[in-house]
Amino acid sequence: MTVSARRRIVGEIHLTGHPASPGLAIGPVAVLTSAVVSRVTKGDPVQEAAALKAAIEGAAVELADLIARVHDEAAEILEFQVAMLGDDALAEGAYEAIAAGVAADDAWRAALDAEISGYRAADEEYFRARAADLVDIRDRVLAGLNGANTIAKISGDSVVAGDDISPSTFLAVDWTRGGAIALAGGSPSSHVAMLARSRGAPMVVGLGPLPWNGQPPSLALVDGDAGTVIFDPHPETRRLFEHRMAAANAAQIAADAGRLKPALTADGKRIAVLLNVAAPEELGGLDPAICDGIGLVRTEFLFEGSRGLPGEDTQYAVYRRILDWAAGRPVTIRTLDAGGDKPIPGVTVDGERNPFLGLRGIRLSLARPQVFRVQLRALCRAAVHGTLKVMLPMVAVPSELDRAKAMLDAEFSALTAQGIACARPPLGIMVEVPSAALCAEDFDAAFYSIGSNDLTQYTMAAARDIGAVADLNDAGHPAVLALIARTVEAGRRRGVEVSLCGDAAADTRLTNALLATGLTTLSVSPIAVARLKAAIAGVIA
Repeated sequence: MTVSARRRIVGEIHLTGHPASPGLAIGPVAVLTSAVVSRVTKGDPVQEAAALKAAIEGAAVELADLIARVHDEAAEILEFQVAMLGDDALAEGAYEAIAAGVAADDAWRAALDAEISGYRAADEEYFRARAADLVDIRDRVLAGLNGANTIAKISGDSVVAGDDISPSTFLAVDWTRGGAIALAGGSPSSHVAMLARSRGAPMVVGLGPLPWNGQPPSLALVDGDAGTVIFDPHPETRRLFEHRMAAANAAQIAADAGRLKPALTADGKRIAVLLNVAAPEELGGLDPAICDGIGLVRTEFLFEGSRGLPGEDTQYAVYRRILDWAAGRPVTIRTLDAGGDKPIPGVTVDGERNPFLGLRGIRLSLARPQVFRVQLRALCRAAVHGTLKVMLPMVAVPSELDRAKAMLDAEFSALTAQGIACARPPLGIMVEVPSAALCAEDFDAAFYSIGSNDLTQYTMAAARDIGAVADLNDAGHPAVLALIARTVEAGRRRGVEVSLCGDAAADTRLTNALLATGLTTLSVSPIAVARLKAAIAGVIA
């Protein structure tokens, strides 16, 4: 990846890449290695096969422990890895090589490298993206074979440096202690970057080859806002950076003090700030007064692979729990958004040529009515417990909304006929396909919610998790902002609410531009609320 700036000041190494997660951090450098050393002690084929089997099982247990502590997208990534480890075909070649006298680690590395090469060469972007998961699996099992701890040198206050960082390595670190990430490659729109933003870990990607041989730097300063990293800083450089950190911390404390206050622009215009929620556990310990409601509840966590398809009662209980927390504030729950990079066994289609342009979102729900109807029934039952709104993902044409409406009406009528307490929630759409943004007025939607991640990806024809096109995947591009403004205008003409719930809402560099489109409702993760309200206070509407 091209590095926009690189200079060395008498020992200091200054690198500039792409900002991926905001914030400032200083800490000892922990270098991620791309290879795991070979085992010193090796046995006969029977012992080697047993060692590999134990390492694979151990890796699966480690991942299962991580899954129990995370939700939504993070859990989906790890669920895929567990499923791969449980596929006997993955290790078949390794066991054959072991039987022929090859050591377990060499056999496993060769087998996985062949799989990784195949995934990287695939025509479908979905499979190319999954190559990173196979690298993660390969190295985790190798570490188990060698008795190594892959995160032993990474403490919560480390600046993790390397070519890239795997999802499981990221999720195993406690980022509340002030660490950061500095990567030679990567993308600001990758899954790990999204995880970093949700956990408040500063992250810079695209730094280019890290310029040291042998002994790495001992200390690094990371500016996740500007996308810069300084390795081995001089005492004066460090002092100035620490002064900036102190000022930023003071600003954050001031922003936190305003978390419970309404969001107002500098000239007094009220902006609604809502929450994006991946699972009800994220609401634990949060005061509902920090927000004006919940703008996005992702329901994919209910469908995670090992749990099977959730029943109506299970879904109803979760939706009611979220509505109870909101205490009358509006809650927008998105129906299942599967497909693309979010496969669900038994629901999504295997082997699609281009999953991001295939059967995903509302298209998949309409193709799986038996699954969709269960969710609609649970939502109707939950609607009596608060102000519930239902949102459909990936809507491209009005007929998709019309078909979903008919199914919702049918399930509401069936529940009513059975004497089951229920209400018919308003049905809106996510605007994340350019056709929906351009023709928003043609949709008889109760509201619009702009999904900036996919809208940007489809508008710019640049995948959000490919570093080589990271510069193009820009939610602040005039074309994306024009589509947002067009949607806002359609909402104004129809007299319905328009909100934005994608990552762009939490990017305070875009706050002024987003409000300039006419948006008055933004939805972000809980950790971004204070920062967003502070940014809004500096805007003249």
